[in-house]
Formats: sequence, structure tokens, C-alpha cells
Amino acid sequence: MKTIIAAALALGTMSTAAFAQQPVAPAATAPAATAASGADATMVGPGITMGTAATMPLKTVEIKDTDLVTSKLVGLNIYNKENEEVGEISDVVIGNGKSVIGVIASVGGFLGMGASYVVIDPASMALADDNGTWKAYVDTNKDDLSKAPKFDYDKLKK
Repeated sequence: MKTIIAAALALGTMSTAAFAQQPVAPAATAPAATAASGADATMVGPGITMGTAATMPLKTVEIKDTDLVTSKLVGLNIYNKENEEVGEISDVVIGNGKSVIGVIASVGGFLGMGASYVVIDPASMALADDNGTWKAYVDTNKDDLSKAPKFDYDKLKK
């Protein structure tokens, strides 16, 4: 699961649609969800199917040394153009199982206390390997990032 999320983040930040190198079944040939599944399986194509049944046979993906996994992204410090730390990556959001739609950043606080969270559009973030250490970059300052609309984990459906 971590591999899928990391691949989605890497793809989302590059703003390209490149997925596993195997063809995707057209919508007309994709298996439909059964009423027993309780899910509407209208999503077809690359990505994670939202529901209780996979829409295609198992496929595996080979990960390259240059690919990122979420275990290396979560906890990354976020810097601005002046190389000042403005936050830290806390989570990754995948919309409808298809692509990364947000990167949740922890902002402010001290030693994990009093921090707030904001969701950053992946298109406004860059990732770079800085002499063996991955870093995330945004074009803002700490004050402006702290003033962004807050995200509350408690409001997510459980």
C-alpha cells in the first residue's frame, strides 16, 4: 500500500499521467460491481478501485531506486525559496483512488504540540534530493502557510 501511495505522490507532483506500463481495460470491458459489494464500481483505469472488489487481475510493479515511497516522504521537512523550514509532510491524500490530490503539512507547534495541518496542492510542491537527503519545497513563508485553511483529521469519516 505504501508503494502505491508513494508512486501516486511522485506522479502527482510531476503532473503527468504515467502508471504501470500495462494497458488498461476499456470501460466497456471492466467488471461491474455486484449489488452485494455495496459499492458503485464506476471507476476504471489506473489507480486504486474504491470498493470491495478489484476490477482487474493482480499485477505487480517494479520500483526503481529513483522512485519515492511514502515512508521517505512522511516526515520530510518543507522549505521555501530562502531555504527556511516552513513545515513538515504529515500525510498524502489520494482522491478517488486515482491520484495524489494533496499533501498534508504540519505547520507550527513545538515538538508535536500545537501544530496545525494544511493541505497543499502537489502541483505547488517540488521534491529534490539534496546530497542524499530528500526535501520538499514550496513558494511561501511560514506565516502565510500557517494562515492557510486548516485541515482537521477528526472530521474525516471513520
